[in-house]
Amino acid sequence: MKTHFPSQGEIVRKWHVVDAADQVLGRVASKAAMLLMGKHKPTYTTFLDTGDHVIIVNAAKIRVTGNKEQQKVYRRHSGYPGGLSEVGMTKVRATRPTRIVEQAVAGMLPKTKLGKQMYRKLKVYAGDKHPHQAQKPEALSIA
Repeated sequence: MKTHFPSQGEIVRKWHVVDAADQVLGRVASKAAMLLMGKHKPTYTTFLDTGDHVIIVNAAKIRVTGNKEQQKVYRRHSGYPGGLSEVGMTKVRATRPTRIVEQAVAGMLPKTKLGKQMYRKLKVYAGDKHPHQAQKPEALSIA
């Protein structure tokens, strides 16, 4: 008996909308990462991108637990000596609130070319509106 691997034409991709208002960041990010990878499907394969598209709205209203709001630091490096930039979570929330959710989800995806391909199916919006109504996304609740 042979194992069947879905070809690119056989993969059915759905669109999901997740409302992040008053939801915990880690729970929303892990659910989104699972949907992007396709782990909720019976056709999941580690070396294929079988996941769905995920739209996260109300990213500015997402909640974090503990003292993360004051203590969490986002770091990036320019590649030059002394080029480390550190920004606190409160400043990131004030300037680019979508980045909080994007980096949380990206950290839960594989660090490969396939992971980058999965990440491109993630759309994050600070408000409650999104321009993807034509794709008929279905609402998904995080319990």
